[in-house]
Amino acid sequence: MPQFRKDPVTSRWVIIGDSPDVVFGHEPNHKSSKTCPFCPGHENMTPPSILVHPKKGASSPADWQTRVIPNKFPALKIEDTPEKTSDGFYDRVGGFGAHEVIIENPDHYKEIPDLSEEEVEVVLKVYRERCLDLRKDPRLKYILIFKNYGPDAGASMEHPHSQLIALPIVPSRVQGEMKGAEKHTEYTERCLFCDMVHQEAAEKKLTVCSNDKFMAFTPFAARFPFETWVLPKNHEASFDTISDALLRPLAEILKAVLGKIKNSLKDPSYNFMIHTVPLDIKTSTSFHWHIEIIPHLTRVAGFELGTGFYYNPIPPELAAKNLRELT
Repeated sequence: MPQFRKDPVTSRWVIIGDSPDVVFGHEPNHKSSKTCPFCPGHENMTPPSILVHPKKGASSPADWQTRVIPNKFPALKIEDTPEKTSDGFYDRVGGFGAHEVIIENPDHYKEIPDLSEEEVEVVLKVYRERCLDLRKDPRLKYILIFKNYGPDAGASMEHPHSQLIALPIVPSRVQGEMKGAEKHTEYTERCLFCDMVHQEAAEKKLTVCSNDKFMAFTPFAARFPFETWVLPKNHEASFDTISDALLRPLAEILKAVLGKIKNSLKDPSYNFMIHTVPLDIKTSTSFHWHIEIIPHLTRVAGFELGTGFYYNPIPPELAAKNLRELT
C-alpha cells in the first residue's frame, strides 16, 4: 500500500507508492482510439464510473460528454488509513486519499483548446462537483486538480484527461503560498493576489488575456518560460465555491490561454494545477484560488535541484507580449 513519509530535514512529505510499473514499464499510450480505454464503447476497460456527465440531448447513459473514474494505478487509496505511525524518529502516514481521472471529452484527439466553450465549461463543472463531494469526508484536508499534457509533462495516456488527488495533508507548496499571502495581508490589510490583479489591470505589462471575470498573466517572478496564471478578478478563496455564472468565463479564458500556448510554442507539453484553500477553510481574506499553467520548454537541472532557485531565460514581460499578440 502507498504511504506518506516525512523528510526529517525539510519537513516535506513524500508519497511512497506501490506501483513499480510507473518506473519499470508504463501502460501503453494508446495512440489509437481503437485500443484506448478512455474512448466511448470501451468503458469496460476502466474501473466503474464515479460520475458521468451526459452529452447535451443524450438518450443513452453511454452517450457521455465527461466521465470520472478511479485511477487504475492510484497514488493514494480511499480504503487505506490516515493514521500516523513512526519508524524510530521517522514519521509516516498511511496512504489514504483519493485519486481520480477526469476524462474530459469522448474525442480521442480533442484537447481543451479544440473544444467549444460549452464543452470546457462541463469539464470545469465536473471538477467542482467532485470537489464538493469529496469535501464531505472530514479525513481529507486538500484537493488538487491537475492536468499533465504530453510526455514531458508526465502524461502516460494520450486521450484528453485531467486528474484529481485528495490528500489528508496540505501540500507544502500550498502552505508556502498561504503564508506569503497572509504576511502581505497582515501588513497591507489587502489580498496579495487581488493586488496583483489590480496592478496588472493598470499596467498591462504581464497580461496574456482577460475578460470581465478573469485575468491571465505571466507572474512577475515566473519560474519557467511562458508560465501563466489565471485568477478571478474578484476575490475568491475556494475553487469549489465558483458559481455557475463564472464557469463560462473561466472556460473562455482557459481555452484561450491553452490555445495561445499551443499555437505560439508549437504545442509543448504542459502541466496545469488549481491551487485553492484547504478543505477546513471556508473563507480567507488573504488567499485567492488560481490556475498555474507551466509549459515544458526547459528542464529542471542540478542548479535548480541543488538551490531551489529557478532560472528562466525569457523575461515574463516578453513571454506575455508574445502570447498576447497571438490571436
